[in-house]
Amino acid sequence: HFQLSLLYDDGQGVEKDEKKRMYHLEKAVIGGHPDARYSLGCKEWKDRQHDRAIKHFIIAVKLGSDASLAALKQLYEKGFIIKEDFATARLAHQGAVDATKSPQREAAEEFLAGGGCLTLRAV
Repeated sequence: HFQLSLLYDDGQGVEKDEKKRMYHLEKAVIGGHPDARYSLGCKEWKDRQHDRAIKHFIIAVKLGSDASLAALKQLYEKGFIIKEDFATARLAHQGAVDATKSPQREAAEEFLAGGGCLTLRAV
């Protein structure tokens, strides 16, 4: 759904359609897509719904969204959120990142970084 929301936003292969973009964006948010949650936060911010935007960014950070963490950092630096809330968000982000670590993920990252050449190791 998130990819469809991007297509409707850009008009790539489909006619631009804000209503369909939001439908798919909200479906992706419900499905737990961190980038969709970040995008919805950005939309809320542009619509001057600052409290709602911050809530979306915090939820996305808990899902491991780097972009949302960067957004919250900027909001903290500009005084929109307090130090304790930003610190809590950073810890939640680190917890989400740590939860995704595994030998398989590290092997995949190594594979992709090496241009596709996989080095097999005995486990």
